[in-house]
Amino acid sequence: MSDALFSVKNQIVLITGGGRGIGKEIASAFASRDATVIIAGRDKATLDKTVEEISAKSATIQAEVCDVSSSEDVNSLVESVVSQHGRIDTLVSVAGVNKRMKAEAYTPEEYDWITDINAKGAWIIAQAVGKKMIAQQSGSIINVDSLNTYAPLRGTTPYAMSKASVLMMTRGLANEWGRHGIRVNSIAPGFILTDLTKKVWSDETMQAWGKANTPLERLGTASDLSGSAIFLASDASKFMTGQTIRVDGGFTAGINWPIEL
Repeated sequence: MSDALFSVKNQIVLITGGGRGIGKEIASAFASRDATVIIAGRDKATLDKTVEEISAKSATIQAEVCDVSSSEDVNSLVESVVSQHGRIDTLVSVAGVNKRMKAEAYTPEEYDWITDINAKGAWIIAQAVGKKMIAQQSGSIINVDSLNTYAPLRGTTPYAMSKASVLMMTRGLANEWGRHGIRVNSIAPGFILTDLTKKVWSDETMQAWGKANTPLERLGTASDLSGSAIFLASDASKFMTGQTIRVDGGFTAGINWPIEL
């Protein structure tokens, strides 16, 4: 099998939430494969640090400050990228937030914060980039949703709702934009250890529970998602759209007994 099948060389790749965690690892994977990468996020210092780390490996990467829940920010970002590079080949929509608490305890403001970034933000960036991709009659959009889309964990209901909307958006846009040569797919991570989740997974009880219910018997890392993103951006998936790849170590394959058989 030729490596060209999975090539992303010379692609213009825009990654939201690219300053840390999953987005950072995906950015590094694209940059190391000779794509031109633009990472976007709200914190300039974090973005600049990531650019410094990845560019040290002779990669082409730049940063743009952007709040995906702001149409003005997003439109400015997309126009800037297209003005500089002429097109956007791949969008990887990673930006997301969560707050764990009992369903009855969320305030309207906390609910809005979660849905504005996870659901509305994913829609705003997909729509803005999609318009450019329609004009160029090509492109790949990769959304990051969650296993909470399929089975919400207690204390994450608004988050699960927001990510479920990303799943339906993925399918709906795939159906609408396929005629324009645009593919829209998503990645659903399992239990991934990142800077933002390490507090949860540092608890020994949580670690034991996560590993016991994951057939591969370990927590995932942000780099475990990079291969799926490269695949979905490359010609290896050129007849694939409206689909979700579950990168979960087998968590959704079944539930384990609490005893040995």
